[in-house]
Amino acid sequence: MSTVNIINVNVLENPSPFLSNFKFEITFECMEDLQEDLEWKIIYVGSAESAEYDQVLDSVLVGPLTPGRHMFVFEAESPKVNLIPIEDVIGVTVVLLTCSYRKQEFIRVGYYVNNDYSEPELRENPPQTPQYELIERSILATKPRVTRFQITWDKEEEKENADESGVQLNNSNINESTMDAPAKENSSQLEDNCAGSQTQNNGILPINGNSREEMEVS
Repeated sequence: MSTVNIINVNVLENPSPFLSNFKFEITFECMEDLQEDLEWKIIYVGSAESAEYDQVLDSVLVGPLTPGRHMFVFEAESPKVNLIPIEDVIGVTVVLLTCSYRKQEFIRVGYYVNNDYSEPELRENPPQTPQYELIERSILATKPRVTRFQITWDKEEEKENADESGVQLNNSNINESTMDAPAKENSSQLEDNCAGSQTQNNGILPINGNSREEMEVS
C-alpha cells in the first residue's frame, strides 16, 4: 500500500477560457510522517506527436506532512501559446497531474482536454491564426486515467539500509499482490483507496496501468 493516496480531485472552473488558469482541488491521505516534501506538477501536453511540446505549467512542494487527510488547491497559468504547434491548438489533448517523492514519481492523473471555439461560426470556419481569447477549454473531469508507480518510501529505505548493515528483516508483511499492483487494472486495492471519494463530482476513478502513450491523442 502506498504511503500517500489521492482521495479526490476536483477540476475547478470547468469549462473555462483557454487563457485562464488551471485549478485543481486535491485531497490526499498520508499514512505516516514524511521526512521530505511532496512535489506536485501540472503538465500540459502540447502535441500528441512529441513530448518536446510538453509544458510544466507549475510545480509546488507540499509539506511537512503528518498522518491524516490533507487538501489544497493547485493553480497554474495556461500554457504558453508560442510553444504549442498551431495545428494542435484546436482539438483534443491531455493535461497531467503528477506527484513525486524524493524525485520519484508515484502517481500520475491524466485528463483529456478539448479546446474549441465557443462560437458556432468559428467552429465551422476556424481562422488560420488561432484566436486564443475566443477558445474555450473543457476538461473531461469525470474520466481521469490514473497510473501508479512503486517507489521507495522512508521506512522502506530505512529497512534497506538496515539490511545492508547485516540486520535481519522481517518481510512477512509484504503482500505479493501489493508489489505488482502497478501492473494490474481495476485492482481491488485501488477500489479500496478510492472508496468514499466523490467520483460523481470529478473524483478519481480506479483506473490503473495506463501509460503516458495511452493518454496521447492520435
